Amino acid sequence: MDADTAPLPAGLDPAARTVLDYIAHAEPRPLREVGAAQARIALDRGAVLDLPVPDTVTVRADTIAADGRAIPVRVYEPGNTARGTVLFFHGGGFTIGSLDSHERLCGRLAAQSGCTVVSVAYRLAPEHPFPAAVHDALAALVWVLPRLDTLGGAGSGLAVVGDSAGGNLAAVVAHNANADARRRLRLQVLLYPVTDMTADEERYPSMRENATGLFLTYDDMRWFHEQYAADAESPLTSPALAESLAGLPRALVITAEFDPLRDQGEHYAELMRAAGVDVTLRRYDGQIHGFLSMSALVPAARIAMDELAADVRAALA
Repeated sequence: MDADTAPLPAGLDPAARTVLDYIAHAEPRPLREVGAAQARIALDRGAVLDLPVPDTVTVRADTIAADGRAIPVRVYEPGNTARGTVLFFHGGGFTIGSLDSHERLCGRLAAQSGCTVVSVAYRLAPEHPFPAAVHDALAALVWVLPRLDTLGGAGSGLAVVGDSAGGNLAAVVAHNANADARRRLRLQVLLYPVTDMTADEERYPSMRENATGLFLTYDDMRWFHEQYAADAESPLTSPALAESLAGLPRALVITAEFDPLRDQGEHYAELMRAAGVDVTLRRYDGQIHGFLSMSALVPAARIAMDELAADVRAALA
């Protein structure tokens, strides 16, 4: 997640340029030089790029007990009576990211959607490579289902939401939810998701077009994949390679114009649509990877959150 000296694209939002300047001064080195420990600290500090959690939101800690391990979660309750539940998985290449790095995003989503948001601290690579994150994400689904009436109101629905690697986990959870879970799972929201770890520049030109200088780089993605150590062809890693996507819950896929992952997300949206899934695909022109977490500096992020929250609210009300 470095910044280089290559010219930035002409269509880049000036606010995104400001963010890139901030990142370049904060940590100009590529992730493989920084290492996981320092990169985690840097991403947590980068939370200042987002607007604070609204005062109306109540935040509390909880824990999921699953197969002898404890999975920390953070619960964000809106000021008024909740009208649904969001199960949230943070991004960070399965290697970095935390409850803290995405606290502001989750708090804003709770406030604006009127839903309770449960953010999951799944295990990270390289200490816990694939499939640890998937196991934790599925355990979180099992944990939240019997609590939906308490968290979000009697008979209310569930949405799974994630950004980047978290979008991958949200897609995997939606695909692997059983029939009982799917009756309550009304929406999957994939924010600039990883959907195909076999990806190459020929199938996904955005990986070449946006390879450097735009926050998430092609080399960053390679490093993340090395840490995760997953079977790239498994549908638990690459949901775009699943044999069938039929019967999935309604999907909202958000992409950014200047993101190397743009084409992966849009291709997955088209695959779901071809399988009969109700899909809304929304590309934000001029934006970079992770822009929804940059709302303190990027006005388009605030607009995107307004639209996202409205979609979640409508699906779960």
